[in-house]
Amino acid sequence: MELDYRAIGVRVKEKRLRMGWTQEALAAAVGISVPHMSNVERGKTKVSLQTLVDIANALEATLDELVCDNLTKSKIIFEEKIAYELSRCNERDVKVVYDMVKALTKSLRVRGKSDPKGGSRDFGEGRMSE
Repeated sequence: MELDYRAIGVRVKEKRLRMGWTQEALAAAVGISVPHMSNVERGKTKVSLQTLVDIANALEATLDELVCDNLTKSKIIFEEKIAYELSRCNERDVKVVYDMVKALTKSLRVRGKSDPKGGSRDFGEGRMSE
């Protein structure tokens, strides 16, 4: 399976922005050039494992957080991301999200696209869809 470097870059950028860092600050912390960091965030380069580890450490993240779109066993990561997004909602919005999730999971089971014991099945390329 080919790694989805664009998805990795999106995760890096999301985490960087959440921490309030500029590309310049992250690049300096990691020890790479700003153009290289830009290419990483846009998925235009095959980032090395060492650089990815350095980025994860600088962002106080785990590698799973950054590469979760490429993992077949990433349910826990997405559950944490859902919990984070819900923590930013008010009470009414959480109820709306719950109703939507309930309807969506019911629809997925009816269509045979979700197995409650094994997570989502193949959504195009063997990854969980976003």
